[in-house]
Amino acid sequence: MDYEDQLNKALDEVPDVVDGEGRFRVPSPDVRPEGNATVYENFDETCDRLARDPTHLTKALQSELGTSAQIDEKGRLRLTGDFDERRVQSALDDYVADFVRCSECDSPDTRLETDQGATVMKCDACGALSAVPDL
Repeated sequence: MDYEDQLNKALDEVPDVVDGEGRFRVPSPDVRPEGNATVYENFDETCDRLARDPTHLTKALQSELGTSAQIDEKGRLRLTGDFDERRVQSALDDYVADFVRCSECDSPDTRLETDQGATVMKCDACGALSAVPDL
């Protein structure tokens, strides 16, 4: 069996690559007002899907929304102030662009690491290291 035959056989046996958008969906924020606060009900699910520490996402949302927030005992995020779903979604989209998606290959398979005192994003798909904004 020559090289071309082996290559064709291997390509036939490999599953087709699925578009990255199909397997990576950020859940829409489920927010509701509660007194003078906004409760982000599915915050823990969002953190799990993004594979990010809830404290890091909390800091980013606080900065983007210009408010204070804390995680309650049920894993929900309580934001001080009245924020509609569209505003929280916009802040979440900015977070995904800055801290989740690889700037080189757009893969969501990334992790945050500390390199020489600075936080960088390492892509598990292409190996790229990208600087991320300070929080």
